[in-house]
Amino acid sequence: MARGTASRARSPHILSDRAVARESPGTTFIYEGTKDGAPTRDETQVNRRKLRLLNVECTVVRDRAFESNVRVEDTFDYYAQDRSGNVWYFGEDTKELDAKGNVITTEGSWRAGVNGAAPGLIMEAYSQPGDLYYQELAAGVAEDQASVRSLNRSTCVPFDCFDHLLQTRETSRFEPGVVELKYYAKHVGFVRSDIIAGGNEHSALVRIERHWQ
Repeated sequence: MARGTASRARSPHILSDRAVARESPGTTFIYEGTKDGAPTRDETQVNRRKLRLLNVECTVVRDRAFESNVRVEDTFDYYAQDRSGNVWYFGEDTKELDAKGNVITTEGSWRAGVNGAAPGLIMEAYSQPGDLYYQELAAGVAEDQASVRSLNRSTCVPFDCFDHLLQTRETSRFEPGVVELKYYAKHVGFVRSDIIAGGNEHSALVRIERHWQ
């Protein structure tokens, strides 16, 4: 999660065997949930555009966040997968918006190779319980960490029911009291998140739309 913000776009959809590495541009994942009692929706879309960072071609994923049907954040995230299957997070360009769509701040934006920032490991090819890694490495801006809690969780979300889920625990030193659990399904990707400390927020996969571009 970027400094001072809740984690939204750090839910990769281009992972090795637990996401959509081969999804066509235009594929959109719709999530719904609540935040402090208000309804939320996230629309995460694989973009046709590519961006080269540190001489690595990154897939662009756009994430739009809504609260009570008002768009509050618009973010472009940059991911790349190595030959071993690990997926790396190369940064984000994020805009927080007011009720009229005006940009309030771009705080939390960063790109690998700029101001000493480096790619974070967003998902391992072969996760093991106890693994700990940085998802974001932009000092003073974004320094999320994740740890693998389980490879065998089960859950039901509006989209479907899943077994053998990867569960991670995410924290940030900028929000030391906030703890978030995320769940990933093989061949689907991110399906659910729950903030279990320091907040009241839940999100779950509702549907996947495929719009050819």
